Amino acid sequence: MFLWAGSKGAQGPSQGRRTIYQKIWEYDSLDKKKTVTALKAGEDRAILLGLVMILCSIMIYFILGITIVRSYSDSVWTEESSCSVINSTIIGEINCTYSCGSDCRKTSKYPCLQVFVSLNTSGKTVRLLLNEEMHNMNPDCFYVPKCQKDLVTMHTVIINIIGHLRLHPQFCCYYDPAERQDSVLLTQLYSHTTVLQSLFWPTIIFFGDLFKEER
Repeated sequence: MFLWAGSKGAQGPSQGRRTIYQKIWEYDSLDKKKTVTALKAGEDRAILLGLVMILCSIMIYFILGITIVRSYSDSVWTEESSCSVINSTIIGEINCTYSCGSDCRKTSKYPCLQVFVSLNTSGKTVRLLLNEEMHNMNPDCFYVPKCQKDLVTMHTVIINIIGHLRLHPQFCCYYDPAERQDSVLLTQLYSHTTVLQSLFWPTIIFFGDLFKEER
């Protein structure tokens, strides 16, 4: 009996060491699994974030394409020249409507300022407009102020424009080289530089995230 007990006691330390090593190995394996799982989850989140950024850049491209880029490509006033003011006159008042609340519209009037300039490139006398938007709103008026109840404020704006044109009778302007339009613009609604600047950051985001996904 004592010999059997002694033999059993002699095997105890060896089994204890194996048990300790096994527990350490199991702990290391579990820790590695947790690390791999955490890394995989982090990679999945990074990939998802990259895909979201690419999708956002595509949406921005779409929005810019139907607004800024389309307006720029449709504009015919592409060439720059210099213009000299010949005459600036308020030719009358144009009826307009403004909002006075929910489901409420009232009528008012705004002064129509007509400006004629000499296009130095050709020497022709043409009508001057502020930008493409004014051409769409009323091609006879240089500037169409926001319609409002206060007529004095709108007249004051137009008078200030007349005074500015008298102080600066020569300036850069934009004309249609194909002569499809008989008017020139003081400023472009969206210039070439504006289009490039608006497309810069979406392009950086798109290609930056695209390269990350490929790696």
